[in-house]
Amino acid sequence: MSGPPPGPPPGGALQPWRLPDRPRAAVLLLHGGRAKGLTPSRPWHLAALRMRAFERAFAAALPREDVLLARVRYRHRGWNDDRADPVRDTLDALGELAVLTGPVPTVLVGHSMGARAALHAAGHPQVHGVVALAPWWPPGEPTHQLTGRHVVVLHGALDRVTSPVEAAACLRRARSSTARAAMAVVRDGDHAMLRRHRFWHHTAAAVVAHLLAPTGRPDPLPPECYEAADAPVL
Repeated sequence: MSGPPPGPPPGGALQPWRLPDRPRAAVLLLHGGRAKGLTPSRPWHLAALRMRAFERAFAAALPREDVLLARVRYRHRGWNDDRADPVRDTLDALGELAVLTGPVPTVLVGHSMGARAALHAAGHPQVHGVVALAPWWPPGEPTHQLTGRHVVVLHGALDRVTSPVEAAACLRRARSSTARAAMAVVRDGDHAMLRRHRFWHHTAAAVVAHLLAPTGRPDPLPPECYEAADAPVL
């Protein structure tokens, strides 16, 4: 049921690592990066390695027989201003996924720069929702592409790299058009998600499981996370 996928080719933007015979849904993981950098992105870079623990958590929380799990492969390490290179890579991966599986609901899970890319790519018809972990979501970012999508933001209270205040402001602008939007602040959480790492892993996996099966998997977030007021601290 799992094993080397029949396509797309290894050099593509979509890098499946769990491929059921007939997936009903998919989860794509997008690691972090840099503001600028045209050097190649490699799987052994720390930002990519940090997501491996999330992959294990998702593998444990999601049904093996029908949920595809994959990584998005970046060509470059940086966002690179208007080039927005990770967005192009994510859209390429979604296109490859559509060819591989057909139109299955897909959740994008991104960290930092990867979360920004996921939020930008959310308008793709394959995307059902976005889980943004410590997102780099600066003021003035577009939100129209989030219309009809589920958006969940988890941000560390001690994050000194990206701003939970800026992320909350962007989410407030998006709320009126999303299917549902939530945000929570992780008490003592840092940008690398190493402090309280088990909470980050478990909560992200439970959120994704709920998004893909809302009637069968409980929502791990309290109702106040979905209110327009300041995000609660968990």
